[in-house]
Amino acid sequence: MAIYPVIMCGGSGTRLWPASRPAHPKQFLPLVGARSMFQETVLRVAGLEGAAQVVVVAGLAHREVIEAQLSEIGISAAVLLEPEARDSAPAMAAACAWIHGRAPEGIAVVVSADHHIPDDEAFRSAVLGAVEGARQGLIVTLGVRPDAPSSAYGYISPGDQAGPVWTVEAFVEKPDAETARGYITAGYLWNSGNFVVPAALLLAELDAFEPAISAAARAAVAPALGGAGEAQVLGEAFATAPKISIDYAVMEKTKAAAVLPVDFAWSDLGAWDAVWAASDRDSQGNAVRGEALALDARDCLVRAPVGTQVTLIGVKDIAVVVDQGQVLVCDLSASQQVKTAVDRLKAQGRETLPRTAPFDTVEGARSWFDRWLRTSALPLWWTLGADHVRGGFHEALTLDGVPVEAPRRSRVQTRQTFVYATAGQMGWQGPWRQAAWHGMTYFLHRYRRTDGLFRALVSEAGEPLDETAALYDQAFALLAMATLNAADPGHVDLAAEGRRLLDALQVLRHPAGGFREEGAHPFQANAHMHLLEAAMAWMDAGGGPEWRALATEIIELALTRFIDAERGFLREFFDAAWTPAPGEDGRLIEPGHQFEWAWLLARWSQMSGEPRALSAARRLYAAGLRGVDPARGVAINALNDDFTVRDAAARLWPQTEWLKAALILGEDALAPAQALARYLDTPATGAWRDVSLPDGRFCLEPAPASSFYHIAAACLALRPVRGSQRT
Repeated sequence: MAIYPVIMCGGSGTRLWPASRPAHPKQFLPLVGARSMFQETVLRVAGLEGAAQVVVVAGLAHREVIEAQLSEIGISAAVLLEPEARDSAPAMAAACAWIHGRAPEGIAVVVSADHHIPDDEAFRSAVLGAVEGARQGLIVTLGVRPDAPSSAYGYISPGDQAGPVWTVEAFVEKPDAETARGYITAGYLWNSGNFVVPAALLLAELDAFEPAISAAARAAVAPALGGAGEAQVLGEAFATAPKISIDYAVMEKTKAAAVLPVDFAWSDLGAWDAVWAASDRDSQGNAVRGEALALDARDCLVRAPVGTQVTLIGVKDIAVVVDQGQVLVCDLSASQQVKTAVDRLKAQGRETLPRTAPFDTVEGARSWFDRWLRTSALPLWWTLGADHVRGGFHEALTLDGVPVEAPRRSRVQTRQTFVYATAGQMGWQGPWRQAAWHGMTYFLHRYRRTDGLFRALVSEAGEPLDETAALYDQAFALLAMATLNAADPGHVDLAAEGRRLLDALQVLRHPAGGFREEGAHPFQANAHMHLLEAAMAWMDAGGGPEWRALATEIIELALTRFIDAERGFLREFFDAAWTPAPGEDGRLIEPGHQFEWAWLLARWSQMSGEPRALSAARRLYAAGLRGVDPARGVAINALNDDFTVRDAAARLWPQTEWLKAALILGEDALAPAQALARYLDTPATGAWRDVSLPDGRFCLEPAPASSFYHIAAACLALRPVRGSQRT
C-alpha cells in the first residue's frame, strides 16, 4: 500500500497575532527555526519510508506562499486548493478522494502544517507503526503522552491494546486546568490531530456518517485527478460539503478508531508561550529574534522586524511581538487571550493598519521614483545583483540585499540588459553601459542554441539545464537587443542578431496566424504581447519593415481574437483556432495584462494612428480596473470571465502596468503609483516585495530580479510628461 503524506494547511493562528494573520498564518512563518513550520512539515513527511506524492490541502488565498515555500526547499507536491474553507472533514475527504483515484489501496498520513516536532526520526518511526494499524483497517491517530497538564489541547482516553495500537475509549474537548490534571493521572493522551488511515476507509466511513461530505469531495476532486506536482483548484462541489471537523464527522462515531501513544516532543505552537518554550533561549531564558536589549529581563520572548529596536528592562515572563505596525505586549501566561484581543480589534476595524506612500501627487511620484531608481535600485542590482565572477545576473536578492543562488533563466539576463540600457537612455550617470553589456554578452554566450534560438535555463556556472526555446524568452531577447542597440550601437551588430532571431522564430509559426508557445499552453496572448513590445522597440530603434509587419500582425490578432469583442476584456489562453480555451483556462482574466495590453495598444495608436487600437485600450483599461481591490488599493492577480475573484493575491508587476496604462491614457496615475511604492519599502533600499496577500501582508521572500524590467518601464513612463490619449 502506497503511503501518501497529506499536509493540512487550514487555520489562521489568531493567538499568534500580529505575526500570524489569515492571509499569512502561523504555518508559513519561521516561528522557531529558519524555515517555516509548513516547510519543516513537508521535509519531515517527505522523508517517510515508502512515501509517495506529498499532498497539500490549503485555501486558495495561500497558493502563492505555498508554491514559493515549496520551491525554496526543492520539494514537489500536489496542492489541492479549497475554493472555500469547509473545516477538516471535507479537507481530509478531498485528499483521500484524490489518493483513492490514483491508488485505491493508498494510505493517507494526515498531519497539520503548524505542528512543531523537533525529532523527525521519532515522528517517522511512530507513523510507520501507525501504518501497520491502518493496514488492519483502522483509523489511527497519534496520541502524545503529556509532559504536563494543559488546557490548550484535546485529550484521548485509550482503551485496550490491539496489536501495535490501542482502542479509543473517548475523545474529550479541551479541559480546564483541574480537569487536565485528572486526565494526566488517568493516563489520557493529548490529541495531536494527526491521522493515519486508508483513503478508501475514510471515504467509506464518511459515506456512512456524512455522505454529503464524501459525495462533495469526490465530485470536487474529479477535475483535479489529471495532474500531480502542481496546484489545482478543487471543483465547485467542494463548497456544498457540510462544514464540520473530522472528530465530529467520523472519529466520535466510528468503530475503527485507534490511537498510537507516542513519546516524541510535540507542540501545535498555539500561542506565544508555546513558541517561547520551543525556541532557543539565552542564559536568562530570553528567546529573541530581531534587535533587542534586555536589562534584568528574564524568560521573555521578542519578535521584531529589521529596523525595530526593542528594549526590555526589569521584566519577566512577557512576550513582545512587533509586525506590520502592530505591537503586542502580553504576559506569557495570558497568551491564550490574544484571540480575544484580536476579535475586539477586528470589531473596531483596527486589526491591520494601512500603509501610506511617500508622495501624494503624480509630480511627487515622478521625483520619488526617479530618485529611488537612480540612487538605490540601479546601484544595488549592479553591485549585488550581478555576478561579477561568473558573469550574468543573479535570479534574486533577499530583502537584505544578499544574492540568491539558483539556476538562471534567460529572461532574467535579457530583462536586466533592458533595464540598464533603459537607464542609459534616461541619462543615468552610473555604469549602465558596462551593466547592459555584462548581461547581453553573457546571454549571447551561454544561451544560444545551434538553431539560432535561445535556451531557457543555465546553471549558476553557466552550463545548459533546459533547452526549451520559449517564444516568451525569445521576445525578451529581441526587446533587450533593440533597447541596447538604440542606447549604445556599434559594439555588436545587434540589428543583425535581431533579424537572425526573427528568422529562427519562423519554426514556431502557427498556420492560423501568430506563433505557438512551448509548454502546456501553446496558444496564448502573453507571449505575443511581449513579441509585440519587442517589435515596437525595433521600430523605435529604426529597424526595417519586417518589424512593423510583425507588430501589425500581432495587433490584428489581439483586436480580433485575444480581446472579447462583446465585453472588451482580454483572455489568456486559446485553442488552435484562436477561440477561447475550454474549461477554466479559457475563463482566466489577468488585470495586469488588461493594463499592459492597453499600454501597448495606446502606443500603437500613437505610432500608427489606428483608431481601433485606442478604443480597445480604453475598454481593456476599464476591465483592468475591475480587478483593483479597493480595500488594499492594488490590482490583484486574476479574475474569472464573469469578473469574480480568482486569485486575490497581488503581485508587484500588475501595479507597474496599471501605472503605465494610466499615464498613457491620461487616467488617474496617482493610485497605481502609490500602490507600487508600497512594494518598494524594504530593508535593502532598491529591492522590492513581490506578493501582497489578501489582507495586505507581504510574502516574506526574496526580490525576483525579473521584476526590475516592469519597474524600470514604469519609471520610464513616469519620467517624461507624455501627451495623454484622452479624446
